[in-house]
Amino acid sequence: MPAPQPASGHSDVAPSDIAVGVIIGRASEYFDFFVYGLASVLVFPSLFFPFADPLTGILYSFAIFALAFIARPFGTALFMNIQRRWGRSAKLTIALFLLGTATAGIAFLPTHASIGSVAILLLALFRILQGVAFGGSWDGLPSLLALNAPKQRRGWYAMMGQLGAPIGFLVASALFLYLHSTLTREEFLGWGWRYPFFVAMAINVVALFARLRLVMTEEYTQLLEERELEPIATSEMLRGQGYNLFIGAFAALASYALFHLVTIFPLSWIALQETQAINDVLFIQILGAGVGIVATVASGVLADRIGRRTTLALLALLIGVFSLFAPALLNGGAVGQDAFILIGFALLGLSYGQSSGTVTANFSPRFRYTGAALTSDLAWLLGAAFAPLVALGLSAHFGLVYLSVYLMSGAACTLLALWINRKIKPLTLRKRPA
Repeated sequence: MPAPQPASGHSDVAPSDIAVGVIIGRASEYFDFFVYGLASVLVFPSLFFPFADPLTGILYSFAIFALAFIARPFGTALFMNIQRRWGRSAKLTIALFLLGTATAGIAFLPTHASIGSVAILLLALFRILQGVAFGGSWDGLPSLLALNAPKQRRGWYAMMGQLGAPIGFLVASALFLYLHSTLTREEFLGWGWRYPFFVAMAINVVALFARLRLVMTEEYTQLLEERELEPIATSEMLRGQGYNLFIGAFAALASYALFHLVTIFPLSWIALQETQAINDVLFIQILGAGVGIVATVASGVLADRIGRRTTLALLALLIGVFSLFAPALLNGGAVGQDAFILIGFALLGLSYGQSSGTVTANFSPRFRYTGAALTSDLAWLLGAAFAPLVALGLSAHFGLVYLSVYLMSGAACTLLALWINRKIKPLTLRKRPA
């Protein structure tokens, strides 16, 4: 069904203009999350869990890392209610303030050596607040972009917001590489690690203000209203089209399972095995992020030729094949480990580039604003939140074959969800009013 055209008298906002806001917002979010993820390996085990061995310290850090993803759906539900009561401006302003407070809190946080276990509790609290704030920062721009993109180029415009992931990771890794390579270990752990959090706080504040200016213009307000992109209660969402939340989340599971397993996990595994210098790994990950950017762009071209669902299914199969070789690559010394990172980023870019909106297009207009946000939250929670924790814990104790099992399960879930979606979509379309 073609997207409805703007009503007469309303401003026609170009998809490219919307894409700018989407890329700004997503890149700032990913930078923040990757700063925390990299610090979970390089910093937090030493400063917040000095009483634990290196492996256990990283596992504790990854457990706190997951808290933000658990909190995101609650943040989405809370801030949807705020938007219904006080408007989009109040919602984004409160989310901005909360995000800045949480990120600054981490930057200024005393370590375990100063205040003991209270430092761990504060780290967990600020991480939860970050998740709540990110849930509240949903602005509806990705849904607006999907609805206004030309039908023959929907794959191209779908990948634009996803570019934020490799861009954010590239900048975060480059910043950590610079600090880690130019400072002594004492300087890096003493004060250098705090600098990326200051940068993250500044970037997110600027980005959220830029998005606030964008979505509060008359043109965007009119367009959001035309597309019926308004917040609804989570309970109403679940009653009306809750099944789409779960199908959408599982349809993207292969991408999200791979996400942290090629960004955060390799650094932790190599650091524990001591098979490469940390700076060398960070450099390869920067190259990998570059590969990811190119692959994400390529996913837009591929999806417009063969379809977004076909692209996701094809990449799920390739991720499944990749999972079979993952143990050999990670146990293959520096060359194998670098190949794991680079190949993984290529698959991630091609897959993740089309993971957003492939199934959320099934939502009727009334449910799409809230549905798209909750689908994304659920996909992060099910696919990515615990990936570093589970993969590292199982691999360290029982072998890297469990990394293969984890990735394979994500690929299987994606294929199953896409098959179910194919079966029920015609029924869903028949039930919609003309």
